[in-house]
Amino acid sequence: MAAHIRPAIVLLVLLSVLTGLAYPALVTGIAQVVFPRQANGSLIVKDGKTVGSALIGQPFDDPKYFWGRPSATSPFPYNAGASSGSNHGPTSPALTKAVQERVDALRAADPDNNAGVPVDLVTASGSGLDPHISQAAALYQVGRVAKARKMDAASVQRLVEQHTEGRQFGFLGEPRVNVLALNLALEGK
Repeated sequence: MAAHIRPAIVLLVLLSVLTGLAYPALVTGIAQVVFPRQANGSLIVKDGKTVGSALIGQPFDDPKYFWGRPSATSPFPYNAGASSGSNHGPTSPALTKAVQERVDALRAADPDNNAGVPVDLVTASGSGLDPHISQAAALYQVGRVAKARKMDAASVQRLVEQHTEGRQFGFLGEPRVNVLALNLALEGK
């Protein structure tokens, strides 16, 4: 029996050290050298203070800010420790109700806007943490933000255009706008 237990314990310790300590330390070290900003959370620092991450959405509900995609994380929105979606299917009455409530809130915040509401402003993503919205979603909000800030709508639209990121590698995905970066630009930071 001891002849079988000893090799098993040695392998357990060896593999624990290799896969639990050595490999993670090696990967972390490589990431710190090759991608230091991303390895540290892509944090956005202004005036020596961390204001957020370029990778994690944040809740904005003041009319003077651009609003991001809704978040379905719990127990609070944009909880990076509990990435999740709502798991409501397209025929779910709960999804239909939530989308309608979001459309109503957007219409109430900007009653003069008769444009169609972009879908990413009323549906949560699979992760619930998206920091980006479509360019259409940002442009939809220009009037409300400009009015709340007493700014010219053309100036706000130019900020949206300046903060629109193109397709990844020129062909993947759609153009998108990082909501936190755009809101920080509005604040002049």
